[in-house]
Amino acid sequence: MKDFTELNFRPAETGDALSLAKLIDIAGEGIPNWLWSHSAEAGQSALDVGVNRARRTTGGFSYTNARVAERFGDIVGMVLMYPIATMPDADVDELPQPIVPFVELEQLSVGTWYVNALAVLPHARGLGIGTALMADAEQAARCNGYDWLSIQVYEQNSGAVRLYERLGYSLAARSPVLSHPCAPYYTGDVLMLEKTLA
Repeated sequence: MKDFTELNFRPAETGDALSLAKLIDIAGEGIPNWLWSHSAEAGQSALDVGVNRARRTTGGFSYTNARVAERFGDIVGMVLMYPIATMPDADVDELPQPIVPFVELEQLSVGTWYVNALAVLPHARGLGIGTALMADAEQAARCNGYDWLSIQVYEQNSGAVRLYERLGYSLAARSPVLSHPCAPYYTGDVLMLEKTLA
């Protein structure tokens, strides 16, 4: 049994945007920062773009869709989640290659409570925070009338794959990685994993 006495789990707030942007970049293996860099205006960093997006009240990457884990008052982890009620409106031929496999799999996730991202800062790993945040995601799914969850992960991210499989997620579909423009330069497939709640 993990000792959570020093941990606090809560809904994210607009003031958490910087932490959320850093954590979504960890979860996305650097691709969020790469995408933000293409939207940055003069005098604006890629991280600035991410922070502005996290502050929004609409869109998938919004603080309103996130829960955070705090340890001794500092944010050390987050889960980003929301329902996919309708087919995503995206033409994959017009998307940057690194996100094409994710959008293709997202189109197969209609009707699920979608866990877009899970991340824990390196120094706080091994404390059960990721598992607790995934339990939060399942509770949120139930509260919103969903009993089917989906998540995506690079198959080469073996630690994350093991975590999700241990939590009862199984392979539903896969899509080849087209490009991973930054370290760790993944190849292979992106996996879509699913879980039906009892």
